[in-house]
Amino acid sequence: MVLTTDNDLAKLAFDLVSIRSVSDEEAEITEFLEKYLADTNHLEMTKVGQVLVARTNLGREKRVVLAGHTDTVPISENTNNVPAQWRQIEGETHLWGRGSVDMKSGLATFAYLAKTLTEPKYDITYIFYDHEEVEAEKNGLGKLSQSRPELMAADFAILGEPTAGNLEGGCNGTLRVRLKVRGKAAHSARAWKGDNAIHKAARLINRIEQVDLPPVMVDGLEYRESLSVVWITGGIAKNSIPDECVVTVNYRFAPACDGQTALARLQDWLADFEYDLELEDLSEGARPGLDAPLAQEFVSEVEKAGGLVGPKYGWTDVSRFSQLGVPAVNFAPGDPMLCHTDEEACPVSQLEHCEAVLRNWLS
Repeated sequence: MVLTTDNDLAKLAFDLVSIRSVSDEEAEITEFLEKYLADTNHLEMTKVGQVLVARTNLGREKRVVLAGHTDTVPISENTNNVPAQWRQIEGETHLWGRGSVDMKSGLATFAYLAKTLTEPKYDITYIFYDHEEVEAEKNGLGKLSQSRPELMAADFAILGEPTAGNLEGGCNGTLRVRLKVRGKAAHSARAWKGDNAIHKAARLINRIEQVDLPPVMVDGLEYRESLSVVWITGGIAKNSIPDECVVTVNYRFAPACDGQTALARLQDWLADFEYDLELEDLSEGARPGLDAPLAQEFVSEVEKAGGLVGPKYGWTDVSRFSQLGVPAVNFAPGDPMLCHTDEEACPVSQLEHCEAVLRNWLS
């Protein structure tokens, strides 16, 4: 479909989606954003690795951060969804392609504001960072929080995670463990001589499935938790009783507790089983932070425009701001249910909606 709109924001989003920026390949899109913002006299630019920081310094009493990641998950082998396309879906123009939802539509919204909003009522720090879609130790925002935390200092932060134009407060924490269940090897023709580790692991898996996880209220928002087996390995040969089975478990826990409490809770649920535990990943959640004055202002602006306010079930980088004492929320165009799918597409109307909400609030 040929682009017929003169919408500069939509064109910017199209250009961003058309740049391949799978994790570890963010240099080109970072350079694009750097050039896009290069002629803005109201911004002070700083580059730390592949993190681009653009800040106003207007002497305002408050500072807001708008942050978004530049990387995507890999290109789809089924659809080859880069470069971007315009598609009509249910009678509405959508931007289709890898990253159109997660999170280049949000990235475009923030970059467009950075270029055109020259006199905001708050000072603004725009952060465009790399390596969000991979292991935490590579995360550009995490590295920035360690090396240059002053660049993340603010009274309030908004992450460009897709929310379909609604506001999602805080985020669940996440922990991932490997549970190694041990048995005894034997020939499968004499199975009674062994101790089948996979059979033992099956009972542990059944227990995980039966754990009751009621909703958890945190600062007025209802969070849903989940406990899931996400990977399993075991066995050395098809005629042998396995002496080991490894079950990988992911627990998404509400921000009412910290990571160590969540880990203790998981171990308590599985107290009747024998296994060796290896902690693979632990990222703290973030409370909604909606009681902060700037958060309350932004909530009012979102609701005035017809948006809803709810919790973020997945983990996002709002957690990094929360650990620095900065209340943070998620807000951007794109249906989060389409993240990482071959159907990833964002309505142009949501780009326009989110840009208008942010501009109205910040002007």
